[in-house]
Amino acid sequence: MTLHQKPNTLQTDSFWMPFTANRQFKKTPRLFASAEGMHYTTVDGRKVIDGSAGLWCVNAGHGRRQIAAAVERQLMNLDFAPSFNMGHPLAFDFAERLTEIAPKGLDRVFFTNSGSESVDTALKIALAYQRAIGQGTRTRLIGRERGYHGVGFGGMSVGGMVANRRAFATHLPGVDHIRHTHDLARNAFAKDQPEHGAELADDLERMVALHGADTIAAVIVEPVPGSTAVLPPPKGYLKRLREIADKHGILLIFDEVITGFGRLGTPFAADYFGVTPDMMTTAKGITNGTVPCGAVFASRKIHDGLMTGPEGTIELFHGYTYSAHPTACAAGLATLDIYKDEGLLTRGASVAEYWRDALHSLKGLPNVIDIRNCGLMGAVEVAPRKDGVGARGYDVMVDCFNRGLYLRMSGDSFALSPPLIVEKSHIDDIVSILGDAIKRVA
Repeated sequence: MTLHQKPNTLQTDSFWMPFTANRQFKKTPRLFASAEGMHYTTVDGRKVIDGSAGLWCVNAGHGRRQIAAAVERQLMNLDFAPSFNMGHPLAFDFAERLTEIAPKGLDRVFFTNSGSESVDTALKIALAYQRAIGQGTRTRLIGRERGYHGVGFGGMSVGGMVANRRAFATHLPGVDHIRHTHDLARNAFAKDQPEHGAELADDLERMVALHGADTIAAVIVEPVPGSTAVLPPPKGYLKRLREIADKHGILLIFDEVITGFGRLGTPFAADYFGVTPDMMTTAKGITNGTVPCGAVFASRKIHDGLMTGPEGTIELFHGYTYSAHPTACAAGLATLDIYKDEGLLTRGASVAEYWRDALHSLKGLPNVIDIRNCGLMGAVEVAPRKDGVGARGYDVMVDCFNRGLYLRMSGDSFALSPPLIVEKSHIDDIVSILGDAIKRVA
């Protein structure tokens, strides 16, 4: 294997990069060579602080030897085992361990390999459940504007990010969307949860009035949308959504692919907001980003609702070749050990206030129009240039990278979610580099 120490030694044509302006990137590649703790190291030897936990997934920090050792042992012992009519002990052990930290009542786990697969799985389970309990007319799925639920046809259809939808002509039929909660006019620079907007949950009532409750199977939302740059829910919004869903027999699904596993200072966002959904989709932090894995947490009601018919009948015609892959389970168990031993699922709560105040110190910088935060998630939004949305954001992102900070850019917003091992000194560095970049690019 060749390790390219300089970008100009690398042939970039063959790799079609995801969610990337390929031609732009390949003119000046930004390449990581290694990672440890809170930092990446670039191919030219520069340290870059990880301000976004990879892609919201490296919650315990990089280079965790305990996970690597568990993966190596598992590969040498059992590299693959099918989950169709067969099994291996780690799958059951991992599921049990996950239910121990899950919100009360979500004690059935279906394994996937990514957040996208978790979402499509949850949507299919919702449809199958409604049919199994005699509610076969409930085939409609409700998403939310500005929501991101992965790239499968199900997730893309219930998702509400315009660019992710407009490039593809075909979506699932029978899908609609409630309004998003981002209200810049009333809630700009709100700290933690915005005061205004709980009434936006009533948009689900509009869906019921328009389509009929007996046609709606489920509504899916991110407790805190991440890919549209951290949109904390207004106070009372999620509880109101739960009440409306219950009133009309609609299943409530939380997409916790980003918010799960300690991101808000609690194991899950459901814990943070005190609202338990009927299903919860997860991935990312489940293995600390080391091995692809995801999981759908379901209530006993939903699981048992499908356990009908003759005992030898397959209850859910769904699954993946790599569901509960032995290596993923080994990585996941080791990750859970680290989370438990180091208290990482709740550590974010101890630094959340410092994180909030540091981010909001950037208020008043040139073109900064909003700052948002929730737990160890945050976003800084700058005004777009006249030459196009995202142009100013891209220049800030590149400037940050060149000066030692990696962050996620979403249009003209910068999404931040450092590993849960972050110290106050790291927060200072993140905010300082970002602030200086915003001033330089302005």
